[in-house]
Amino acid sequence: MAGLETRSSVRFLLGWDAIEVSIEDTHQTVLQYLRTNAHLSGSKEGCAEGDCGACSVIVGECIEGRVSYRAVNGCILFLPAMDGKQILTVEHVDLGGLHPVQSAMVELHGAQCGFCTPGIIMSLIAHQLNQGGTDRRQIDDALAGNLCRCTGYGPIIEAAKRAMAMPVSPEWQDALDRSREQLQAWSEDRRALDIDSTNGRFIAPTTARQLGDVLADDPGATIVAGATDVGLWVTKLGRRLDPIVSLGAVRDINDIIETDDHLEIGAGVTYARAEDALYTLSDSLGELVRRIGSTQVRNSGTICGNIANGSPIGDMPPALIALGATLVLSSAGGKRELPLEDYYIEYGKQDRRPGEFVSSVRINKPKGRFRCYKISKRFDQDISAVLGAFQIDVADGKVISARVAYGGMAGTPMRAAQCEATLNGADWNAETIQRAKAALDQDFTPMTDARATKEYRSRVARNLLERFFIDCDSPGAVLELADRRVLESTHG
Repeated sequence: MAGLETRSSVRFLLGWDAIEVSIEDTHQTVLQYLRTNAHLSGSKEGCAEGDCGACSVIVGECIEGRVSYRAVNGCILFLPAMDGKQILTVEHVDLGGLHPVQSAMVELHGAQCGFCTPGIIMSLIAHQLNQGGTDRRQIDDALAGNLCRCTGYGPIIEAAKRAMAMPVSPEWQDALDRSREQLQAWSEDRRALDIDSTNGRFIAPTTARQLGDVLADDPGATIVAGATDVGLWVTKLGRRLDPIVSLGAVRDINDIIETDDHLEIGAGVTYARAEDALYTLSDSLGELVRRIGSTQVRNSGTICGNIANGSPIGDMPPALIALGATLVLSSAGGKRELPLEDYYIEYGKQDRRPGEFVSSVRINKPKGRFRCYKISKRFDQDISAVLGAFQIDVADGKVISARVAYGGMAGTPMRAAQCEATLNGADWNAETIQRAKAALDQDFTPMTDARATKEYRSRVARNLLERFFIDCDSPGAVLELADRRVLESTHG
């Protein structure tokens, strides 16, 4: 980056020790480095796609003077993205004695064969570092990204409950305090990371302006935020990405801004950071976020990244389209805004000009009745077969505004124009809903794939519209939210 002060080596805390490494391959993952270079073999590779959790490690990062610890999937994160951070593995948690999580796992027979257990240990320690509770739902969410099939989760859950009530040792607290000092010092260094290795280039600008300049020079660069999608391009498809431009150090696209009528989420904001704000916007939207990936995925993946990749089965875009969200795209030449629904042109094609990047999404606060529903084979960690999102405003018994959007029904997330036309101006009743359900056949011609048949998708899309009507207008005919979660986990 001409005219900018840069660094070319990556520095991080490996455990409790500061190290600096020269990167020979910008595609090397954290897990590969741990096992091959650092000879720390406790973390395992199971799926290489962020699904099984055997590779789970804890990453610490200093944000506004406070260190945030989060469990992540080491198998899909690129090592250069760890610059200025801390990596903790199962080898680092015994400081003068077993960690409370380890002790509880041993005493309550939660330890399994050794393949999955290290990842489970790290997920639970991260849960404790974040003052996680002992409520069953909280523990289940913390463990949803860790698959284990040896003896079941019963002993593990009991170990989690016990460990969460136990304090960390003085040695642990001292180590955390020392780490905070180092991470704080690194966070004050505003030099951009620019690695130019024989196996590719990795650039981590520190401001949106720098990011725009980098993309203006190389508009074909691969932009990476959490790597929960792009990481699989390397681990599963064997692709070489050159250059890689990381959003991880760009602070001015890492904010959540709330106004009277909308919520604006920056491109660097992860699902985990945005979750509380989205729950405040809508319980239904918050529950959708809870079902996106796992804790590890939500700790790395970003909302804007999910939008930018243009997947027809992305979970968030249909819900945000139904809310009338606006996308903000930036470049060296300035900013432009467009309705999120207009960003998607066709399968694999989005309205992003050369040199542009998605800098934020502006989500309108719901007006009238709003719900979104995800239908998948599993409750946690599964791709949608169909996702339906509905925002309908009713006055004096008539529909005055209808926004209906679906994912999984076409090559892009999109609105159901004929369904909306049937609803707008009509009486808000069961007869209108039946006509609107029939109109969906004019809006979509879904496909059959591994997740669902086209017939199933069409039927589900129609039924979700009816479910929305029942949820909004006949609360006595549906289960309370807590009970619906059980129903969805079984049949959703």
